[in-house]
Amino acid sequence: MARTPELYDTPASRLDSYVAQWLQPSREWKEEVLEAVQTVQKFLREEHFEGEHGLDQEVRVLKVVKVGSFGNGTVLRSTAELVVFLSCFHSFQEEAKHHQAILSLIWKKLWGCQDLLALGLEDMEIVQGVPDALVFTIQTRKTAELVTVTIMPAYRALGSSVSTSQPQPEVYVSLIETHGYPGNFSPSFSELQRNFVKHQPTKLKSLLRLLKHWYQQRARDIQVTVEQWGYSDLTLRVNPYEPIKKVKEKIWQSRGYLGQYHLSFQDPDGKRQLLNSRCSFAYYGIFSNIHIHLMETISPEIQVFVRHSNGGSHTYTTDPKSFILGLKQQIEDKQGLPRKQQLLEFQGQVLQDWLSLWSYGIRNGDTLLLSKKRAGKFPFPPS
Repeated sequence: MARTPELYDTPASRLDSYVAQWLQPSREWKEEVLEAVQTVQKFLREEHFEGEHGLDQEVRVLKVVKVGSFGNGTVLRSTAELVVFLSCFHSFQEEAKHHQAILSLIWKKLWGCQDLLALGLEDMEIVQGVPDALVFTIQTRKTAELVTVTIMPAYRALGSSVSTSQPQPEVYVSLIETHGYPGNFSPSFSELQRNFVKHQPTKLKSLLRLLKHWYQQRARDIQVTVEQWGYSDLTLRVNPYEPIKKVKEKIWQSRGYLGQYHLSFQDPDGKRQLLNSRCSFAYYGIFSNIHIHLMETISPEIQVFVRHSNGGSHTYTTDPKSFILGLKQQIEDKQGLPRKQQLLEFQGQVLQDWLSLWSYGIRNGDTLLLSKKRAGKFPFPPS
């Protein structure tokens, strides 16, 4: 596949052809992705959610709306955002109260949809964001292209007939009185946003595509400071549109092997939110420098090779933050050499009992040298 040329090298007179050739999806592509998305829409329209998760009434789907770039005709990638208006939401307050319960119900029901399972339904999870949403992937039937689908339940604040005119003042009064987090109820107004763009001239849509393409290529990096207890802060430069998993790869490259862990940030209300690996900082509305926290959920273990001066070698599994003394105890248990008689070295440096493997830069797969202390030999070089 030919690589998309640089936008900066394209003269203004050729921008229309640039959009048509490189940014405008083909009809076949749109039809195939639309077919996959319509399978999700059909499931949502036909499914009922009854009396679960604190809901004492039958919940019906009033309407499913394609929003975002897929809905307004400016899509660049295989993504689809669906807003689901539900009968159980009679106010913004009720949506705030039952939002998580509805997401859990949809998550549960989706796994029972054979049509979606046939499209390779996977990677489904409830993602914290503004607002929280259900995200999963499916595949198109012919080309097996991955499509990321985002489902957002919402209160139908604008009623059954939506125009491009301004909503009634009462809608905004109710929204303000709810005291919700900024952006949490934006899906309720998504039809207005979609209709505004959808009915604009092709020139404006082409301009939006150009802006999106430019921003994805040239989005200003932000500074991300990774904080972790027991370690000095790690500073990274990150594109806010990169998946969080790319950030994790950079952390791994900087710090070596890590166990299982979560990344989180503190929102303006002081609440801590987990960062989902498949989302980006932009998804959470983060476009400026930020501090995030790394919290291990399972301590990492590494394997090190200990080679004896006589040529023999043994493998040991240990926590890199544990003391050298703990490794010596393992050696004593396995080889019989008392730990007080052991001399361990790594890259020419004698290892002290009360320091950790990590502090010496020992990583997974490294080799340590073991010898027996001689009488009168210091356990480490004198200062």
